[in-house]
Amino acid sequence: MKTIINTSNLKGDIFGGITAGIVALPLALAFGIQAFGGIDHPAAASMGALAGLVGATMLGFFASLFGGTHSQISGPTGPMTVITASLVSASWASSQGNFSAVIIAMALAGLFCGLFQILFGIIRIGKYVRYIPYPVLSGFMSGIGVIIILQQIYPLMGLKSPVLVVDMLAQLPENLAHGVNIPALLLGLGTIAVIVLFPRLTKKIPSTLVALIVMTIVSLFASIDAALTIGEIPAGLPMPFFAKEGIDLSSIDWMLTLKQAVLPGLTLAGLGSIDTLLTSVVADNITKTKHNSNQELIGQGIGNAIAALFCGIGGAGATMRTVVNVKAGGRSQLSGMIHSLLLLAVLLGLGSVVKYVPLSVLAGILITVGWGIIDFRGFKDLKNIPRADAFVLIVVFLMTVFVDLLTAVGIGMVIACVLFMKRAGDHAEQQFSGVSLEDFDKNKPWEDESGLTEKMRQSIYVQRLEGPIFFGSITGFQRVMHDVPDDVNTVIIRMKRVSFMDQSGAYAMETAIKDLQAKGIRVLMTIIQPQPNYIMHSLEIIPEVLPEDQTFDTFEACVEYLKEHQ
Repeated sequence: MKTIINTSNLKGDIFGGITAGIVALPLALAFGIQAFGGIDHPAAASMGALAGLVGATMLGFFASLFGGTHSQISGPTGPMTVITASLVSASWASSQGNFSAVIIAMALAGLFCGLFQILFGIIRIGKYVRYIPYPVLSGFMSGIGVIIILQQIYPLMGLKSPVLVVDMLAQLPENLAHGVNIPALLLGLGTIAVIVLFPRLTKKIPSTLVALIVMTIVSLFASIDAALTIGEIPAGLPMPFFAKEGIDLSSIDWMLTLKQAVLPGLTLAGLGSIDTLLTSVVADNITKTKHNSNQELIGQGIGNAIAALFCGIGGAGATMRTVVNVKAGGRSQLSGMIHSLLLLAVLLGLGSVVKYVPLSVLAGILITVGWGIIDFRGFKDLKNIPRADAFVLIVVFLMTVFVDLLTAVGIGMVIACVLFMKRAGDHAEQQFSGVSLEDFDKNKPWEDESGLTEKMRQSIYVQRLEGPIFFGSITGFQRVMHDVPDDVNTVIIRMKRVSFMDQSGAYAMETAIKDLQAKGIRVLMTIIQPQPNYIMHSLEIIPEVLPEDQTFDTFEACVEYLKEHQ
């Protein structure tokens, strides 16, 4: 607790937390309504707004309290909300409009998300996030941005949005033909204009908050339909989902709901962990500190689990809110906790005011969020980056938008890994070479090969291996081993620059040695690196296939052996 309650920067943490809370308020409302936007229920908007506020409050507080990033602000984010919205829509359809089933499915998915994240932290999986290639992240985040924008086009015009992206695109002409709610559209466009233009006047006040307040006041004079506003939000402390008023636990198919919640929970956990740790890196770069990845995952898991318990939507470390906090002076976990306390105060007393906020205004806010998520630089540089990276980015982007988020990341990682292994294998294969030492100077000997006598050079063939010998490079290895002339009596396999050998490489080496020995060729090997030496002994290639006395720690020792056994 000493590192959390650090009064040395009390003023900065208080101001940073309050500023971050002000920025978080409209986003929490907007993301919550987006999560429930795919269901046709009169209380969807108000319950969504409440779920967004609860999620931001609970997650923000407990992720700061137990997390490992000093200045991070956590709450609902675009990618996490897209997954939650898919779950809510699927649960609404499968339960035939049972609102209680929707709430329970969302809560269970959040609980699973929290438990998985805690597990990720315990097994110390945080360090592996850095292995996700940039094209996968770029394509995924850009896809999320496009989904958010497409989902908000309909509310921007005062219309009900379809659930699937394909339906959003296919039904757009028909919905436009039936008429657009002009006041709602003007309010939404006005919101976007304020968010874009207001920072040119000053950046001290969050433009999203200004847009929310100004356009809501304008809407009061525009006589906008009450059905196109958030509606009444229940005031007071949130209750756990099992004790929440209006939730009928007896009407729920628990097995079906559990099955529906597990996979989205895992998806939320994986995506939330990536999103959070990337934000932690951003915070480190600004504050010149070092976060604890695994502790951060545990804190996020606790926060998401508690938020889900009280029917809040899941979230993650939020980059924009974190940067706002840091720039306003926040430097410790205390700032994140203060941000949540501000939202709690809002939650307890703002329901009567928030009900007038038009949905098209929140749609305008989210469109700017989605636009900011899209990696335009990544698309701009497509023509300049390697074709393999461009292919991965485009595939992940299209699959994110039109198929499924988890599938997009999974397939993107598989493609990226396969292409990387091909590149690594191709590079390693280019380093393998076999040379006869008869024409000593022409074949550019390595420095330690100068000790060979003229007589030795006439009958010795040297296989120079560089780089790893693994499943991606064994084709090139087998080729150079096959090229050994039949008229030599000794082959020296040089392993000095081989740092790694996997099972495929070891078996390929065993086969090559046996083939040479079958031709009556003596095989000698110099092994310097410990890992290849270890695996060849573990698999008993040495000494069962290649005798121990024909392996050497140095090339000089091999030369001495040749002098004694000519």
